[in-house]
Amino acid sequence: MSSFSAFPAKSFLFLSTLLCFLNIAVSQQGFCSAPSVIDSNSNPQPLYSKVTNPTLSPSHLQDLPGFTRSVYRSDHALITPESHVFSPLPDWSNTLGAYLVSPAMGAHFVMYIAKMQEGSKSGLPPKLIERFVFVVQGLVTLTNVSGIGQTLMVDSFAYLPPNSEHVFESYESATLVVFERRYAYVENHIPETIVGSTDQQPLLDTPGEVFQLRKLLPTSLPYDFNIHIMDFQPGEFLNVKEVHYNQHGLLILEGQGIYRLGDSWYPVEAGDAIWMAPFVPQWYAALGKIRTRYLLYKDVNRNPL
Repeated sequence: MSSFSAFPAKSFLFLSTLLCFLNIAVSQQGFCSAPSVIDSNSNPQPLYSKVTNPTLSPSHLQDLPGFTRSVYRSDHALITPESHVFSPLPDWSNTLGAYLVSPAMGAHFVMYIAKMQEGSKSGLPPKLIERFVFVVQGLVTLTNVSGIGQTLMVDSFAYLPPNSEHVFESYESATLVVFERRYAYVENHIPETIVGSTDQQPLLDTPGEVFQLRKLLPTSLPYDFNIHIMDFQPGEFLNVKEVHYNQHGLLILEGQGIYRLGDSWYPVEAGDAIWMAPFVPQWYAALGKIRTRYLLYKDVNRNPL
């Protein structure tokens, strides 16, 4: 009888279970499963896939009724995917939206997720309202009042000044994050429509910091807010513990980490949205095995009076 056949079945089961638990300890996902025969690099996940397919979503929390990581305070809010409530967006066709930030919580802007389906069209914002759109999934076409169309793919964005005629159309499913606010006019300074993509924007110096920074809008006076793309490698963190008059709206596009807001410390990950009121203490550290990338709204170029 061979040594293998003489090995007790119970001992073999024990060793298999032990190896499974060891695999849990070192695996990225933390689940015990059979090894894949497919190279993990042969079918990479789409960029920002965790925003539209978050780790903690309603379907993943069926055994935890009543659970949410979402928090609302007078000076900050963390809005997590399992608490998103989607409903038809006013004036948009075949599109569901979830408002994540609004004046109801003390913000002077709105931030929402728009899920467009096949044949969807956007509506116009109210008069005097400017709009910024960032694509996190799918493709959309932006057409201006002259009938000129431009295709926006994932990581592309568009800024539309107040009262500018335009329409976003989707011929398949697409997900957008949208910022809107009442434009603060300055005499003799008029903003222009801007269309671009993240990788077209240069990396900017961040004295005293280690993260990478891109700004998606011009820093000139016509623009009363900007959108930053900030990248942190695992273990990197903000050096400055920020306390300032600006408001922020934030969407984590990739990665995970710890965000301090006021005196609270929140574990956060891709798909989470944050609102920060003026002067709330704020700080971030990246954790995990991949970079953190987040998109950050910030009001700029206007006297706080």
